[in-house]
Order: sequence, then structure tokens, then C-alpha cells
Amino acid sequence: MTIAGLDLSELIALALLLVAVGTLSGFLAGVFGIGGGAVLVPVFYECFRLAGVPVEVRMPLCVGTSLAVIIPTSIRSFRAHYAKGAVDMETVKAWWLTILLGVAAGSITARHAPERLFKWVFVGVAWSAAARLLLARDTWRFGDDMPKGLFMKFYGFGVGILATLMGVGGGLFSNLLMTFYNRPLHQAVATSSALAVLVSIPGAIGYVYAGWPAAARYPDVMALQAPLAFGYVSLIGAVLVMPTSLWTAPLGVRAAHAMSKRALEIAFGCYLLIVGGRFAISLWSGR
Repeated sequence: MTIAGLDLSELIALALLLVAVGTLSGFLAGVFGIGGGAVLVPVFYECFRLAGVPVEVRMPLCVGTSLAVIIPTSIRSFRAHYAKGAVDMETVKAWWLTILLGVAAGSITARHAPERLFKWVFVGVAWSAAARLLLARDTWRFGDDMPKGLFMKFYGFGVGILATLMGVGGGLFSNLLMTFYNRPLHQAVATSSALAVLVSIPGAIGYVYAGWPAAARYPDVMALQAPLAFGYVSLIGAVLVMPTSLWTAPLGVRAAHAMSKRALEIAFGCYLLIVGGRFAISLWSGR
């Protein structure tokens, strides 16, 4: 028996893989405050490649679906961190508007950008963050406290647009920025969970908008091989991943407050090197 060109056994394997990655992404959302998108996007990419989704729409479909999955996970992660009093609400208030503007700009870019742009953004940010995590020292700082005024607003816009193009909740960028400005890692992680809420909800809506032209160009693919896709959001992918990611997010929060800072940095830095390398190979090979 085949569905969308795949044997039933292959579909079951894909479904199990998505459930497993939901478990991992939810845990990492709590540990790192990253929303889990840095895990979801590479795995979605392999799943949609096996399902025969054309390379022209594969990466934005991964990004949009990742943002949709991040919505409930980031909300639960934020509530858990907020209950511990770890969220820096002043930073959230300073960034919320420019983050939303960045998300809007990213969504418009996604509607018109070539597929390779999403990979370049993912590789560039992942490897930059990995270098910071693996090589940086506590003495590497931009300042002793977060900046004020226009510069702070610019940071918020950058977090919004890059997170939207990469399919992450923004924590990957805000964590690095806050630690460069002498904020404790655990506070940065907790604050990033709040920013992930700001990025994921409008970001997912933006990718539904961005993907309508693709649905018109590839009607059969977007209806079957990217099952039940609304624009660049695959409902099948989201539904299979959400439940376990929602369940494991609070477990990640507990782990974040129990583990050492350096252990978290090394583990996440190594992971980012690997997934960045996967998309670098894809850029070179076209697959």
C-alpha cells in the first residue's frame, strides 16, 4: 500500500521519527529557551525530502511547520520559567514591538525569497552561534548591561527577522546577545522562552501567507506529499510533533536549572555545528 508515493512502512517510520523529534525538541525548548526549531528544521527537511517535496519549497515548508510547532511549546516553556521568576520582563518589553516588525519582514521575505536563502541563514547563524558557544570566554562581552534606546530596538528587529527565516523561536540569538551583555545564561534562557512566543505565533501565520503562491504552483505536492499543508505549514508534521514536545518542555526547564552552564554550551555548540554542516552540504549538492 502506498500513500503520496511512499510505502505504508515508510510512512509509519516517518511518523515515529516525528514523534521522537517532538520529544527531543520540547526538551531542548526548556533547556535552551530555543523553541526547539534548531532540532525541528533539519529533521523536517529529511522527512519532506523522503516524501518527495520539491527542493524549491522544502526548506520554507520546514521553517513554517517548525514555527507552528513552537507555539504551544514556547508558551508552556515561558510559563514554567516565569513561575520560577527567571524571565527578564524589561527586555521583553523593550523588544516586543521590533520583534513583531522583524517577524513581519521575515514573512514577506519568505514569500519571495529563493529556497537557498533559508539555508544560508541557517548555516550562517548556526555556525556563528556554535563558535560563540564553543570558543568564547566569560570575558568576551559587548558591555556590562543591555543597551538602551535605538540600538536595543535594532537588536529586537534582528532577532525577529532571523528567527523567522531560520524557523526558530529567537532564543538562539537572544541567548547569545544577553550573555554578551553580562546576563546570566539561565536568565537568558528563560527570557528567550518569552521571545519565542512573540516569534512563533505571527511567524506561523506569516508562513501560511507566504506559502499560498507555492500551493498554486505545486497543488498536488502541497496537498499530498506535504500533507494537509496550509501555505508553508504542514498540519500533519505539526500534529505529530506537538503533543510530545508540549509534554517534555517542562522537563527541559528543570534540567536547565540543574545543569552547569559549560555543559549546556558545549552540547548545543556541537549540535549546531552538525546541523549547519548538513545544510552546507545541501547548498553544495543541491539536495
